[in-house]
Amino acid sequence: MSVLDGLYEKARLNPQRVAFPEASNEKMMQAAYETGRDGFIHPILVGDAAALRALALERGYDPQVFSFVDIHNEAYKAQVIDLYVNQPGRMLKAKALGRRMEDPLYFAMSMQAVDEADVTFAGIDNTTGDVLLAGQMIVGLKEGITAVSSIGLCEIPGWQGSEDNLLAIGDSAVCTNPDAEQLAGIAISACDTVRELLDWEPRCAMVCYSTLGSGQGELIDKVTQALQIAREKRPDLAIDGEFQLDAAIVPAVAGKKVKRESRVAGRANVLIWPDLNVGNVAVKLIQQFGHADAYGPMLQGFRKVVCDCSRGAPVSEIKGNIVISSVRAAGMKR
Repeated sequence: MSVLDGLYEKARLNPQRVAFPEASNEKMMQAAYETGRDGFIHPILVGDAAALRALALERGYDPQVFSFVDIHNEAYKAQVIDLYVNQPGRMLKAKALGRRMEDPLYFAMSMQAVDEADVTFAGIDNTTGDVLLAGQMIVGLKEGITAVSSIGLCEIPGWQGSEDNLLAIGDSAVCTNPDAEQLAGIAISACDTVRELLDWEPRCAMVCYSTLGSGQGELIDKVTQALQIAREKRPDLAIDGEFQLDAAIVPAVAGKKVKRESRVAGRANVLIWPDLNVGNVAVKLIQQFGHADAYGPMLQGFRKVVCDCSRGAPVSEIKGNIVISSVRAAGMKR
Protein backbone atom coordinates (compact mmCIF):
# COMPACT_ATOMS: atom_id res chain seq x y z
CA MET A 1 0.00 0.00 0.00
CA SER A 2 1.40 3.42 -0.98
CA VAL A 3 1.60 6.29 1.48
CA LEU A 4 -1.28 7.97 -0.37
CA ASP A 5 -3.48 4.88 0.04
CA GLY A 6 -2.81 5.03 3.78
CA LEU A 7 -3.73 8.71 3.91
CA TYR A 8 -7.01 8.04 2.11
CA GLU A 9 -7.89 5.53 4.82
CA LYS A 10 -6.98 8.01 7.57
CA ALA A 11 -9.11 10.70 5.93
CA ARG A 12 -12.16 8.42 5.81
CA LEU A 13 -11.88 7.77 9.55
CA ASN A 14 -12.04 11.49 10.38
CA PRO A 15 -13.31 13.58 7.45
CA GLN A 16 -12.77 17.33 7.74
CA ARG A 17 -14.69 20.32 6.41
CA VAL A 18 -12.95 21.58 3.26
CA ALA A 19 -13.99 24.94 1.78
CA PHE A 20 -13.72 25.34 -2.01
CA PRO A 21 -13.81 29.01 -3.11
CA GLU A 22 -13.22 28.00 -6.76
CA ALA A 23 -16.05 25.50 -6.84
CA SER A 24 -17.41 26.52 -10.23
CA ASN A 25 -14.21 25.26 -11.86
CA GLU A 26 -15.00 21.93 -13.48
CA LYS A 27 -11.96 20.03 -12.17
CA MET A 28 -12.33 21.49 -8.68
CA MET A 29 -16.01 20.61 -8.42
CA GLN A 30 -15.37 17.07 -9.67
CA ALA A 31 -12.56 16.55 -7.13
CA ALA A 32 -14.68 18.00 -4.32
CA TYR A 33 -17.63 15.82 -5.30
CA GLU A 34 -15.69 12.56 -5.56
CA THR A 35 -13.80 13.01 -2.29
CA GLY A 36 -17.03 14.04 -0.56
CA ARG A 37 -19.12 11.25 -2.07
CA ASP A 38 -16.55 8.65 -1.00
CA GLY A 39 -16.50 9.93 2.59
CA PHE A 40 -13.01 11.44 2.73
CA ILE A 41 -14.15 15.03 3.41
CA HIS A 42 -17.17 17.23 3.96
CA PRO A 43 -17.01 19.57 0.93
CA ILE A 44 -18.24 23.18 1.29
CA LEU A 45 -18.78 25.07 -1.96
CA VAL A 46 -18.34 28.82 -1.45
CA GLY A 47 -19.71 31.35 -3.95
CA ASP A 48 -23.10 32.04 -5.52
CA ALA A 49 -24.96 29.14 -3.92
CA ALA A 50 -27.84 29.01 -6.43
CA ALA A 51 -25.49 29.06 -9.40
CA LEU A 52 -23.24 26.42 -7.85
CA ARG A 53 -26.20 24.15 -7.07
CA ALA A 54 -27.48 24.47 -10.64
CA LEU A 55 -23.99 23.78 -11.99
CA ALA A 56 -23.67 20.66 -9.83
CA LEU A 57 -26.99 19.31 -11.17
CA GLU A 58 -26.00 20.17 -14.72
CA ARG A 59 -22.78 18.16 -14.29
CA GLY A 60 -24.63 15.17 -12.87
CA TYR A 61 -23.58 15.56 -9.23
CA ASP A 62 -25.88 14.90 -6.29
CA PRO A 63 -26.04 18.30 -4.54
CA GLN A 64 -26.66 16.59 -1.20
CA VAL A 65 -22.96 15.63 -1.14
CA PHE A 66 -22.11 19.34 -0.78
CA SER A 67 -22.79 22.10 1.68
CA PHE A 68 -23.34 25.42 -0.08
CA VAL A 69 -22.30 28.77 1.39
CA ASP A 70 -23.63 31.85 -0.36
CA ILE A 71 -21.29 34.83 -0.21
CA HIS A 72 -24.36 37.06 -0.72
CA ASN A 73 -25.99 35.83 2.49
CA GLU A 74 -25.59 39.03 4.49
CA ALA A 75 -26.73 37.55 7.80
CA TYR A 76 -24.16 34.75 7.66
CA LYS A 77 -21.47 37.12 6.42
CA ALA A 78 -22.13 39.44 9.36
CA GLN A 79 -21.91 36.48 11.74
CA VAL A 80 -18.50 35.44 10.37
CA ILE A 81 -17.22 39.04 10.47
CA ASP A 82 -18.33 39.46 14.08
CA LEU A 83 -16.60 36.25 15.16
CA TYR A 84 -13.44 37.21 13.26
CA VAL A 85 -12.96 40.77 14.50
CA ASN A 86 -13.49 39.63 18.09
CA GLN A 87 -10.59 37.19 17.92
CA PRO A 88 -7.45 38.50 19.64
CA GLY A 89 -4.67 39.76 17.40
CA ARG A 90 -6.76 40.28 14.25
CA MET A 91 -5.71 43.40 12.35
CA LEU A 92 -8.64 43.78 9.91
CA LYS A 93 -11.68 45.70 11.04
CA ALA A 94 -15.24 44.75 10.11
CA LYS A 95 -15.55 47.04 7.08
CA ALA A 96 -12.20 46.05 5.59
CA LEU A 97 -12.95 42.35 6.07
CA GLY A 98 -16.44 42.74 4.62
CA ARG A 99 -15.04 44.25 1.42
CA ARG A 100 -12.56 41.41 1.00
CA MET A 101 -15.25 38.79 1.63
CA GLU A 102 -16.87 39.74 -1.68
CA ASP A 103 -14.17 37.44 -3.08
CA PRO A 104 -14.97 33.74 -2.39
CA LEU A 105 -11.29 33.08 -1.55
CA TYR A 106 -11.38 35.58 1.32
CA PHE A 107 -14.86 34.44 2.36
CA ALA A 108 -13.67 30.82 2.64
CA MET A 109 -10.59 31.78 4.63
CA SER A 110 -12.66 33.96 6.95
CA MET A 111 -14.91 30.97 7.59
CA GLN A 112 -11.84 28.87 8.29
CA ALA A 113 -10.41 31.46 10.68
CA VAL A 114 -13.57 31.30 12.83
CA ASP A 115 -13.77 27.49 12.73
CA GLU A 116 -16.58 27.24 10.19
CA ALA A 117 -14.22 25.20 7.98
CA ASP A 118 -11.04 23.21 8.60
CA VAL A 119 -9.25 23.68 5.26
CA THR A 120 -9.31 26.22 2.45
CA PHE A 121 -8.47 24.55 -0.87
CA ALA A 122 -7.70 26.73 -3.89
CA GLY A 123 -5.15 27.38 -6.62
CA ILE A 124 -6.96 26.51 -9.86
CA ASP A 125 -8.30 30.00 -10.60
CA ASN A 126 -6.21 31.98 -8.11
CA THR A 127 -2.46 32.35 -8.39
CA THR A 128 -0.10 31.10 -5.69
CA GLY A 129 0.50 34.73 -4.77
CA ASP A 130 -3.25 35.28 -4.32
CA VAL A 131 -3.56 32.26 -2.03
CA LEU A 132 -0.48 33.16 0.04
CA LEU A 133 -1.57 36.78 0.47
CA ALA A 134 -5.10 35.85 1.52
CA GLY A 135 -3.82 33.14 3.85
CA GLN A 136 -1.37 35.42 5.61
CA MET A 137 -3.91 38.25 5.91
CA ILE A 138 -6.95 36.24 7.00
CA VAL A 139 -5.83 32.92 8.51
CA GLY A 140 -2.49 34.24 9.77
CA LEU A 141 0.78 32.55 10.64
CA LYS A 142 1.49 30.31 13.60
CA GLU A 143 3.13 31.94 16.57
CA GLY A 144 6.89 32.19 16.08
CA ILE A 145 6.72 31.62 12.30
CA THR A 146 7.78 34.53 10.08
CA ALA A 147 7.32 33.09 6.57
CA VAL A 148 5.12 30.64 4.70
CA SER A 149 7.04 27.67 3.38
CA SER A 150 6.37 24.25 1.91
CA ILE A 151 7.14 20.61 2.54
CA GLY A 152 7.07 17.63 0.20
CA LEU A 153 6.92 13.91 0.84
CA CYS A 154 9.03 11.58 -1.30
CA GLU A 155 8.30 7.86 -1.73
CA ILE A 156 11.60 6.47 -3.04
CA PRO A 157 11.61 2.94 -4.51
CA GLY A 158 14.43 0.75 -3.24
CA TRP A 159 15.61 3.16 -0.59
CA GLN A 160 15.51 2.04 3.02
CA GLY A 161 15.60 4.94 5.46
CA SER A 162 14.42 5.43 8.98
CA GLU A 163 10.78 5.56 7.76
CA ASP A 164 11.06 2.78 5.17
CA ASN A 165 11.13 4.47 1.76
CA LEU A 166 9.64 7.82 2.84
CA LEU A 167 11.45 11.12 3.32
CA ALA A 168 10.05 14.59 4.02
CA ILE A 169 11.86 17.53 2.43
CA GLY A 170 11.50 21.31 2.54
CA ASP A 171 11.43 23.98 1.36
CA SER A 172 11.54 23.07 -2.33
CA ALA A 173 8.91 25.48 -3.66
CA VAL A 174 8.10 28.70 -1.80
CA CYS A 175 10.73 30.50 0.29
CA THR A 176 13.50 31.54 -2.11
CA ASN A 177 16.40 32.55 0.12
CA PRO A 178 15.29 32.31 3.75
CA ASP A 179 17.27 34.13 6.41
CA ALA A 180 18.20 32.29 9.60
CA GLU A 181 14.93 33.17 11.35
CA GLN A 182 12.86 32.00 8.39
CA LEU A 183 14.92 28.84 7.98
CA ALA A 184 14.34 27.99 11.63
CA GLY A 185 10.62 28.46 11.03
CA ILE A 186 10.72 26.12 8.03
CA ALA A 187 12.32 23.41 10.19
CA ILE A 188 9.79 23.88 13.00
CA SER A 189 6.85 23.91 10.58
CA ALA A 190 8.13 20.79 8.82
CA CYS A 191 8.34 18.88 12.10
CA ASP A 192 4.77 19.87 12.96
CA THR A 193 3.54 18.95 9.48
CA VAL A 194 4.95 15.41 9.43
CA ARG A 195 3.62 14.79 12.91
CA GLU A 196 0.14 16.00 11.89
CA LEU A 197 0.12 14.10 8.60
CA LEU A 198 2.00 10.88 9.32
CA ASP A 199 2.15 10.61 13.12
CA TRP A 200 5.95 10.49 12.88
CA GLU A 201 8.26 11.53 15.65
CA PRO A 202 10.20 14.04 13.53
CA ARG A 203 13.99 13.85 13.31
CA CYS A 204 14.91 16.95 11.38
CA ALA A 205 18.32 17.61 9.79
CA MET A 206 19.48 21.05 8.67
CA VAL A 207 21.61 20.19 5.65
CA CYS A 208 24.30 22.04 3.69
CA TYR A 209 27.80 21.32 2.37
CA SER A 210 29.34 21.03 5.85
CA THR A 211 29.06 18.56 8.72
CA LEU A 212 29.68 20.07 12.16
CA GLY A 213 32.26 22.61 11.03
CA SER A 214 33.96 20.67 8.24
CA GLY A 215 33.36 23.70 6.00
CA GLN A 216 33.26 27.42 6.67
CA GLY A 217 31.51 30.44 5.23
CA GLU A 218 28.39 32.57 5.43
CA LEU A 219 26.23 29.92 3.73
CA ILE A 220 27.01 27.57 6.61
CA ASP A 221 26.70 30.31 9.21
CA LYS A 222 23.06 30.84 8.19
CA VAL A 223 22.28 27.16 8.77
CA THR A 224 23.98 27.02 12.18
CA GLN A 225 22.21 30.21 13.27
CA ALA A 226 18.89 28.78 12.12
CA LEU A 227 19.55 25.62 14.10
CA GLN A 228 20.18 27.63 17.25
CA ILE A 229 17.00 29.68 16.77
CA ALA A 230 14.90 26.57 16.11
CA ARG A 231 16.21 24.85 19.23
CA GLU A 232 15.54 27.91 21.37
CA LYS A 233 11.99 28.21 20.06
CA ARG A 234 11.12 24.51 20.16
CA PRO A 235 13.42 22.56 22.47
CA ASP A 236 10.89 19.70 22.34
CA LEU A 237 11.82 18.93 18.72
CA ALA A 238 14.72 16.79 17.51
CA ILE A 239 16.37 19.27 15.11
CA ASP A 240 20.10 18.92 14.50
CA GLY A 241 22.93 19.89 12.14
CA GLU A 242 24.66 21.23 10.33
CA PHE A 243 24.95 17.99 8.35
CA GLN A 244 25.85 17.00 4.84
CA LEU A 245 23.11 14.93 3.22
CA ASP A 246 24.82 11.56 3.70
CA ALA A 247 25.56 12.29 7.37
CA ALA A 248 21.88 13.08 7.85
CA ILE A 249 20.40 9.88 6.40
CA VAL A 250 23.11 7.17 6.28
CA PRO A 251 23.94 5.63 9.69
CA ALA A 252 27.41 4.43 8.62
CA VAL A 253 28.40 7.89 7.39
CA ALA A 254 26.97 9.55 10.49
CA GLY A 255 29.05 7.16 12.61
CA LYS A 256 32.21 8.47 10.95
CA LYS A 257 31.36 12.17 10.68
CA VAL A 258 29.26 12.94 13.75
CA LYS A 259 31.41 12.43 16.82
CA ARG A 260 28.80 13.42 19.38
CA GLU A 261 25.40 12.29 20.58
CA SER A 262 22.62 13.00 18.07
CA ARG A 263 19.03 11.80 17.82
CA VAL A 264 18.99 12.85 14.16
CA ALA A 265 22.32 12.04 12.48
CA GLY A 266 21.99 9.06 10.14
CA ARG A 267 18.29 8.71 10.99
CA ALA A 268 16.73 11.93 9.71
CA ASN A 269 13.20 11.64 8.34
CA VAL A 270 12.97 15.37 7.56
CA LEU A 271 15.55 17.31 5.53
CA ILE A 272 15.65 21.11 5.48
CA TRP A 273 17.43 22.72 2.53
CA PRO A 274 19.32 26.01 3.03
CA ASP A 275 17.60 27.73 0.08
CA LEU A 276 15.35 27.17 -2.91
CA ASN A 277 18.23 26.58 -5.33
CA VAL A 278 19.21 23.49 -3.35
CA GLY A 279 15.61 22.44 -2.73
CA ASN A 280 14.40 22.68 -6.30
CA VAL A 281 17.42 20.84 -7.71
CA ALA A 282 17.30 18.20 -4.97
CA VAL A 283 13.66 17.26 -5.43
CA LYS A 284 14.12 16.90 -9.18
CA LEU A 285 17.21 14.72 -8.66
CA ILE A 286 15.22 12.51 -6.29
CA GLN A 287 12.42 12.22 -8.84
CA GLN A 288 14.58 11.68 -11.93
CA PHE A 289 17.30 9.37 -10.59
CA GLY A 290 15.51 7.91 -7.57
CA HIS A 291 12.26 7.45 -9.55
CA ALA A 292 10.42 8.81 -6.53
CA ASP A 293 6.80 9.85 -6.25
CA ALA A 294 6.82 13.34 -4.73
CA TYR A 295 3.64 14.51 -2.96
CA GLY A 296 3.21 18.22 -2.45
CA PRO A 297 4.36 20.87 -2.10
CA MET A 298 2.17 21.41 0.96
CA LEU A 299 2.00 24.93 2.33
CA GLN A 300 2.91 25.25 5.99
CA GLY A 301 3.30 27.94 8.60
CA PHE A 302 -0.35 29.03 8.65
CA ARG A 303 -2.47 28.71 11.79
CA LYS A 304 -4.70 26.31 9.86
CA VAL A 305 -4.28 24.27 6.69
CA VAL A 306 -4.32 26.29 3.47
CA CYS A 307 -3.73 24.44 0.19
CA ASP A 308 -2.57 25.89 -3.11
CA CYS A 309 -2.80 23.28 -5.86
CA SER A 310 -1.25 23.51 -9.30
CA ARG A 311 -3.44 25.10 -11.98
CA GLY A 312 -2.44 22.34 -14.38
CA ALA A 313 -3.10 19.48 -11.96
CA PRO A 314 -5.37 16.61 -13.10
CA VAL A 315 -8.38 15.68 -10.99
CA SER A 316 -6.57 12.64 -9.52
CA GLU A 317 -3.78 14.86 -8.18
CA ILE A 318 -6.24 17.42 -6.85
CA LYS A 319 -8.10 14.66 -4.98
CA GLY A 320 -4.85 13.44 -3.43
CA ASN A 321 -3.99 16.93 -2.24
CA ILE A 322 -7.50 17.41 -0.82
CA VAL A 323 -7.12 14.19 1.18
CA ILE A 324 -3.64 15.17 2.39
CA SER A 325 -4.98 18.55 3.50
CA SER A 326 -7.86 16.94 5.37
CA VAL A 327 -5.55 14.52 7.22
CA ARG A 328 -3.24 17.41 8.16
CA ALA A 329 -6.21 19.39 9.52
CA ALA A 330 -7.32 16.47 11.66
CA GLY A 331 -3.74 16.03 12.92
CA MET A 332 -3.46 19.73 13.73
CA LYS A 333 -6.48 19.42 16.02
CA ARG A 334 -4.74 16.69 17.97
